[in-house]
Amino acid sequence: MKHQLPPLPYAYDGLEPYYDEQTVRLHHDVHHKAYVDGLNNAEAKLAEAREKGDFALIKHWERELAFHGSGHLLHSLFWENMAPQAGGPAVGSVAEQINKDFGSFEIFKKQFSAAAVAVEGSGWALLCWNPQFGKLEILTAEKHQNLTQWGVVPLLACDVWEHAYYLKYQNKRAAFVEAWWNLINWEDVNKRLTAAKK
Repeated sequence: MKHQLPPLPYAYDGLEPYYDEQTVRLHHDVHHKAYVDGLNNAEAKLAEAREKGDFALIKHWERELAFHGSGHLLHSLFWENMAPQAGGPAVGSVAEQINKDFGSFEIFKKQFSAAAVAVEGSGWALLCWNPQFGKLEILTAEKHQNLTQWGVVPLLACDVWEHAYYLKYQNKRAAFVEAWWNLINWEDVNKRLTAAKK
């Protein structure tokens, strides 16, 4: 079954004024769709290679699978992590876990923002649950197909590829990250944390 571009959980202009409609349209309908199309193509090419027993291009198609698959998964998380009239400090179980693992929400926010701004080139800042350590961790992924730790469960993702913010914020990544805090859907993050701890 082919992968599909998931619909946005809100209108294209639903994240205004922090995330502009034009960027959301391009980011979702063009950039995210390209990952979905690339993932479907890579899976088809790998199936064809298995059918023919011809693995000459296996390295290429496995890289395409990792790149486009990771892009699709992280973008899907990114859209669901945001909501209109959201943001503010964390609430619920994720707030308790943040206080336990980072000391306070403000300390967590500063560390996460600094990580997002410091990603070299394009990439992501991620709040993840590490089941091996039993704690939350902030990780960055400069190349999203090469995640920094195996086994973590991403809960919250901030896309800092330039296509995510360049129309409105130009090269001011820090301004985009600061605005993004006004959009976080903590209900979604709480659901993900509860599922990750099971």
